[in-house]
Amino acid sequence: MTIVLSHVQIAPLLQAYRAGQTHGETSTDLGLSHTTVQLAAEGILFETARLSWLQAEKIARDENSCFILDAAEIQKIKTFSELTQRAYSLYPTASAPTLLVAGFPMHRIQHSDPYQDTLAKIKTLAPVTGNVLDTATGLGYTAIELAKTARYVVTIELDPAAQEMCRANPWSRALFDNPKIEQRIGDSFELVRTFPPNMFDAILHDPPTMALAGELYSLEFYQALRQTLRTNGKLFHYIGDPMSKFGANTTRGVMERLKYAGFKRFKPAPQAFGVTAYK
Repeated sequence: MTIVLSHVQIAPLLQAYRAGQTHGETSTDLGLSHTTVQLAAEGILFETARLSWLQAEKIARDENSCFILDAAEIQKIKTFSELTQRAYSLYPTASAPTLLVAGFPMHRIQHSDPYQDTLAKIKTLAPVTGNVLDTATGLGYTAIELAKTARYVVTIELDPAAQEMCRANPWSRALFDNPKIEQRIGDSFELVRTFPPNMFDAILHDPPTMALAGELYSLEFYQALRQTLRTNGKLFHYIGDPMSKFGANTTRGVMERLKYAGFKRFKPAPQAFGVTAYK
């Protein structure tokens, strides 16, 4: 199995070795599981690979990156999208990593973490049942969590580069293993209009920032979302920190357009940085 590491896993091992310890506990999948490794003069010895102390120091110093260890080589998990001309990289946290797109984190990492951020969004739609649409796959966390109770989940990703990041991220594995999840590659703005009316029982709309995807905040897109949602179906729209000036202004505009699109029964969801609405 691929070994994926960050400073979160490596820094404690460096400290343990300097303290004279010969073994340490770490994770080879960014915290999902734990294993014991040998701390030897030649480096950190995993079952199938070795990480030299020079490499370990490099990982520990880089707090903004995740690395794949293959045999005795390390490679930073990053790519560049030819489609969007944006840089993608995996950013480590003490929990699940987040995705950086053009330097923007795709999850909350202050006063929260990507996994708790995901759970807060899912909670706004509880109970999650039936068919659910996830309009922006990202690292697949929302699709994975939705599929735990939903009948079926359709998740849309614009950029194949994001899927490349998913395949390198241990926390995204269920995105490819769960038969209840259908992945579609394309523009949500276009694909949503191809779904039949009343297809989904719930929609989780977690778009990138307006600076990256302004069309996913448009009246036209909200009208398409409403058409594919069943009567009394529920929409959660992630917007951003409602306490910030930008978030407050964006929230007002979003709610006005949702109302004009025909949504009703609006409810702020400040703990999830968004708003819920019904058809």
